Amino acid sequence: MSSSAVPDSGSSVQTAASVRGSRFGRWKVLVTGAAGAAVVNLIVFAVARQAGASLVVVDGGAEHPITVGGVIGSSVVPLVVGLGAALLAALWKPVFLRIAQYVGSGLALLSVAGPLSADTDGGTVTALSLMHITLGVAVFTTLELHRRHRRHR
Repeated sequence: MSSSAVPDSGSSVQTAASVRGSRFGRWKVLVTGAAGAAVVNLIVFAVARQAGASLVVVDGGAEHPITVGGVIGSSVVPLVVGLGAALLAALWKPVFLRIAQYVGSGLALLSVAGPLSADTDGGTVTALSLMHITLGVAVFTTLELHRRHRRHR
């Protein structure tokens, strides 16, 4: 039997799997981006703690300690809400992915002004600034990966 007489059953299985998996692709990207940002920010937090940063911000005379739970919440919640909204809007108009990519990244980078103006030590300012930059990079990268995945399907 020649090789041309054998049907190619592998491509139909692969196509069915990619169609079935594509329904959840955007949510996998969302969770991966949020988890990745949280992990990187926890590493920044741990390094800052080891370097002797106070990890306390004074606001209005009250001290606000930075905790592991606060780092996780501040990393995950904005990404899930913002990227989730962008991914839902992209179902209607795909151009919203590119708009959200730049607007979300820009807002995260602009939010670095908060830590830079905080009344705290330099190590804490540096750690918080890096955490905000991490969120900007995570927004841009997560949406770029989703856009590329959509384009190659």
